[in-house]
Amino acid sequence: MVTVRGVTYPSDLTDDQWDLLGPVFSAPGKRGRKHAKDLRSVVDAMLYIAQTGCQWRYLPASFGPWTRVWSQFRRWSRNGTWAQVLTVLHAAARQEDGRAEAAPSMIVIDTHLARGASNGGFTFHDRGGPYGRTKGAKRVVAVDVTGLPVGALVVPASTHENRASELMLEHLTQQGVTGRLELVLVDRGVTATAARALGRDHDVEVRRVGWDDKQPVFRPIRHAWRVEVANGRLGRSRRLAKSFENTTSSATGWLQLACIATTLRHLSREQARRRPVAVAA
Repeated sequence: MVTVRGVTYPSDLTDDQWDLLGPVFSAPGKRGRKHAKDLRSVVDAMLYIAQTGCQWRYLPASFGPWTRVWSQFRRWSRNGTWAQVLTVLHAAARQEDGRAEAAPSMIVIDTHLARGASNGGFTFHDRGGPYGRTKGAKRVVAVDVTGLPVGALVVPASTHENRASELMLEHLTQQGVTGRLELVLVDRGVTATAARALGRDHDVEVRRVGWDDKQPVFRPIRHAWRVEVANGRLGRSRRLAKSFENTTSSATGWLQLACIATTLRHLSREQARRRPVAVAA
């Protein structure tokens, strides 16, 4: 196979973005050889797969051997690197949006069922959703008031909303983004008893939101609608079209990668908007 260098794709990191995220990816591990010089190309390859949904063996030769990218993806999915990158990127996006604090005071947590592919997820896919009709995985996403993802996890489809929300709050605590947190909005799939317990355990107000009357049309709920918009944007990452993964760590890695890609696009738009326009003399 001939490796072609110098090919670029729309999903590639810019120099400024790599300056921001490179130190997180390059952090030395406890064991193993140091990161190779092509680390940026490896990250670009993962962003390319997340966006296009291509299979590992179909990865363009310009990114180098697919086995190199695959092994690094597994390592970062298992050691929490993607979550750290999302935390750093989210803080930068809030700063770009003019927010005074890097950490949010309010978040919205929601879940979304993803149907499992026939050749994936046999180690954790199970049945969930209404009447247990969907066999696959449950994606848990938390966003702040700007609508940008703060955290993302994947659990088996049968996981109850109570447990999914609990896992997300524990995850965000580990990431150190709950220092200012005061209010958590959750769907009414979370029981009132569980919401009170979560509030006590994490010293926040957990508020259940939803409409009392059922309507066949979408009606936005103040602030809570932002997580629906976030889920729609994440759906543009074709790797998430179905749950193709065989482990929750791998599935979580791709969901977090999609969140990273969404935040990168937001940052690029904001920076372009703020950039002064040159006026011809």
